[in-house]
Amino acid sequence: MSSVVPSSPLAVRGPLVFQPVRRQRCAVCRSGPLRLLVLDEGRPRCLDCADLAHLVFLPRGDTALTRRAREESGLSAVVVRFHRRRGRYERQGVLVEPAGLARAEARCLADAEARARRRARDAARRVVRDEVFVAEFAAEIRRLFPGCPAERAAAIAGHAGARGSGRVGRTAAGRALSEGAVRAAVRAGVRHVETPYDALLMSGVPWREARARVAAPVEAVLAVWRARDAEREPAGADPEAS
Repeated sequence: MSSVVPSSPLAVRGPLVFQPVRRQRCAVCRSGPLRLLVLDEGRPRCLDCADLAHLVFLPRGDTALTRRAREESGLSAVVVRFHRRRGRYERQGVLVEPAGLARAEARCLADAEARARRRARDAARRVVRDEVFVAEFAAEIRRLFPGCPAERAAAIAGHAGARGSGRVGRTAAGRALSEGAVRAAVRAGVRHVETPYDALLMSGVPWREARARVAAPVEAVLAVWRARDAEREPAGADPEAS
């Protein structure tokens, strides 16, 4: 039987257990389909045949509980599953000893209040760091595009740098304020706000074609914003209209 996953897709301590993406049967006892399996020389084994059936599954999500449960367990295993869209294995949780989990839960309950206060302090510090980062990102936008209105620079920076968004501002290049990342964020901001790009997508136009249609208007706005002596007026506004 061919293996469905490589023998060690992640560097982990202890046994590695898989949530299979395809229906699999144990190569030893033929039980299945398996909810969890271990690979032995490329062949799937059920937890019973791998001597791990006495462990209980603890889903990911509570870092302190997971860490303490592994500390309290003489035997534990990391559970992973292949994410097809991202093309990588991702942790789903751990298998730990029932008694170890009970001890870990008791430890977490004992200092829950202190950990809650620490999380609140950490969250407040992250908010401050994010505000500083967005301000620096906006300043870099204004340096590269002197004609960009201040409110648009702030809006683009806030959108690109939103924590957990996966946007360009949260990439390593974005956090380093690289010129390429900043220009990419500005271009995307112009595309979505200063052109009918979103309306084209909503009407069913494929995104590549929609981008091609708005390429000239995007470049026109960027040309105005690049001008060091540009008026601080929104792109397309007529300064004589007032």
